[in-house]
Amino acid sequence: MKEEMRMNKFGFARVTVASPLCAVGNPDQNARTIIDVLNAVPDSDVVVFPELCLSGYTCADLFRQRLLLDKVETAVRTLQQATDSRDQLVFVGAPIPVGNQLYNCAIALYNGQILGIVPKQNMPNYSEFYESRWFRGADGNEPATIEYAQQTTPFGIDLYFSNNAGLWVHAEICEDLWMPIPPSSYAAIMGATVLVNLSASNETVAKCEYRTDLIKNQSGRCVAAYAYASAGPTESTTDLVFGGHCLIAENGQLLNESARVGDGSKLIRRSLWATSDVDVEKLQTERRLLTSFGEARRTISRTFRCLEFAAGNSSKPRAGLLRKVNGAPFVPQDKASLHNRCAEIIGIQVAGLCKRIESIPTQQAFIGISGGLDSTLALLVAVEAYRSLGLHPDKITGITMPGFGTTSRTRNNALKLMELLGVQSKTLDIRELCLETFKAMRHDPFGIGMFESSADAAQFDVPRLTESLQHLTPEQFTKGDLVFENVQARTRTLLLMSHGFVLGTGDLSELALGWCTYNGDHMSMYNVNCSIPKTLVRFLVDYIADHRLSEDIIPDPTGQLRETLKDVAATTISPELLPHARDTIRQSTEDNLGPYELHDFFLSHFLRSGFSPEKILYLSDYAEFSTTYSRSVREKTLQLFLKRFFSQQFKRSCVPDGPKVGSVSLSPRGDWRMPSDADATIWLNDQLAASRSPQQDQ
Repeated sequence: MKEEMRMNKFGFARVTVASPLCAVGNPDQNARTIIDVLNAVPDSDVVVFPELCLSGYTCADLFRQRLLLDKVETAVRTLQQATDSRDQLVFVGAPIPVGNQLYNCAIALYNGQILGIVPKQNMPNYSEFYESRWFRGADGNEPATIEYAQQTTPFGIDLYFSNNAGLWVHAEICEDLWMPIPPSSYAAIMGATVLVNLSASNETVAKCEYRTDLIKNQSGRCVAAYAYASAGPTESTTDLVFGGHCLIAENGQLLNESARVGDGSKLIRRSLWATSDVDVEKLQTERRLLTSFGEARRTISRTFRCLEFAAGNSSKPRAGLLRKVNGAPFVPQDKASLHNRCAEIIGIQVAGLCKRIESIPTQQAFIGISGGLDSTLALLVAVEAYRSLGLHPDKITGITMPGFGTTSRTRNNALKLMELLGVQSKTLDIRELCLETFKAMRHDPFGIGMFESSADAAQFDVPRLTESLQHLTPEQFTKGDLVFENVQARTRTLLLMSHGFVLGTGDLSELALGWCTYNGDHMSMYNVNCSIPKTLVRFLVDYIADHRLSEDIIPDPTGQLRETLKDVAATTISPELLPHARDTIRQSTEDNLGPYELHDFFLSHFLRSGFSPEKILYLSDYAEFSTTYSRSVREKTLQLFLKRFFSQQFKRSCVPDGPKVGSVSLSPRGDWRMPSDADATIWLNDQLAASRSPQQDQ
């Protein structure tokens, strides 16, 4: 991508929305104040100021004074000089006479030139607003160019500004946003990725919440960034108080906002602003995914003029990334949102399973219970589903199948869960069947010498094999034995499938990494966890323990169920397929694969956002993880993620049914289809190139 302005190589554009001090009726002073703000944000690509900020929004009948209009034009020339060689696209509001009409306009300045002037289309003339007394609303029949500030300038409602690097900016003014179909909607359909609003929004009770929702919703509907700058409390307060509220939203999410009048903090009587980096590349990726977004162009007949601006003299590279990067993108940051997210996911899981259970003649289900997080969540969902259908949970049979790596902690938790939840319980020790399979295959587990003689093989029994496995050398254990693990996983599946309808327990993260045995724990008849990432599973189990253990949902009269769930949530994540060490889990999944927190971070940005490995690594530099991960750990884990994601696609090509609960799913029938033999070279090379380059801001 060709770099224009100072947009960094990963497609981030830095946007500032500002509410400067206002001297009502004094354009010279207002221009100086605007320049002061520009000097304070030299590394912003786009800077947006409020509606009529050069004159003051509240000039009222002074707008009829030719002297005021002339002084505004002079102030614009001052700003032209001040913005020369800044490489900033700056929007200021001004009253501009065109022939016999006066327009409320947004002026776009770049490198000392007026790129274009956009007039306001919708004039509020109700309640406290009286704009039609002074201004005419533009309707598209205005002159295509005007002479202003000593240059011929494009003029009209059909303008947007592009640097040909994904930053396409469209300006609208205040009331335009509050209309049923804002002008920015048309501009977004035609390609604008950053929508700016020059506004003068007075504060009244509860207006802030509505305004914020309006901006977030418009950014989401348009799959765009929306930058909103409003006049502040130094406007005239004859009848109104303006709050100075400035906000930046991106695709439905609020990135940053300024202080405002009435937010509970001490009144600030100085220029205020808010800055954030908006991800233009992500917006474009999202639009390509939403094919209906592009098809919307067929529904409109409007055309736009694209005014291009090229990079001028580049200033010093910007530092840092001015936006929050959530290290757990699948997990909401605040408690209220997390609570609501968990409730919604459980509801979707339960509803999906209820429909499937109704289609089973016997209405019986079987589920393997390991005492780990995934099977615990699936069992809880199953119990709630059966109770929702008016069926007793004893129609569910939980089967725990201890093997050579099972510890007493997980086994006891599995047994407690089944007892406390009122499901039927079975314990099937798989070790004897596995041993017979090893003998039939003539497989010597970990090279312990089972087949040194035919007599030795015949005399090997479960106690002897178990004892031998307890004395593996570190070298033997580290080398591993994949056959040893697969035999156990497939034996469990054989036993489960032989009973009847089986509920799967594997999660989204395991599926992305292929961390399952093909036709082993990989397979079931219905999997309620299939699109839930590992980082969210623990929160779901905790949520159920804290909020859904009640008489009408899942009874827990003694409190033992909650206690058991908390212990499950605190247990090391492990498939327990390798021998334990003196009843202690020896096989930690995260020790083997790397932290699931990192894998889920990579999965979200790779799959949902379509980012390159280099950009994902760059974002990880700024992510707020639960703990600090060194650059080398993040690089190593990302490389492993990429290798496994590509090599394990064959497992995702034939997964059982299960409900989609979030924005990311790997079902081949819906969200993700890829060749099982795709070549990962370019992705791995991109990651390696990023790893070799110095860690620095771009």
